Amino acid sequence: MSLDPAIAARLKRNEAGLVAAVAQERGTGDVLMVAWMDDEALARTLTTRKATYFSRSRGEYWVKGETSGHTQYVHEVRLDCDGDTVLLVVDQRGAACHTGTHTCFDTDLLLGEPA
Repeated sequence: MSLDPAIAARLKRNEAGLVAAVAQERGTGDVLMVAWMDDEALARTLTTRKATYFSRSRGEYWVKGETSGHTQYVHEVRLDCDGDTVLLVVDQRGAACHTGTHTCFDTDLLLGEPA
């Protein structure tokens, strides 16, 4: 599967050929997770509406929820102004984080509003 050349031309990839992908929950606006995509993963996501990422540690593609059942149905994909990050607006089924929590960003609050 290949990425539309017009989209590919707008991407600014890192040295490994990847762009950051942020998954945001459609209903709540919660930032769920950050992963990586290459052109193939983005093309698969755009075609299937199933969030597909590239695992840097395993060197392979993975579809969110393929083994866990915690799927992400993709409603929108947006490219940021610099072309180095994509935003996936998704319906999350089950936990988004590999630790079993709803979001990967609900454990360590480094700074919040003063009480």
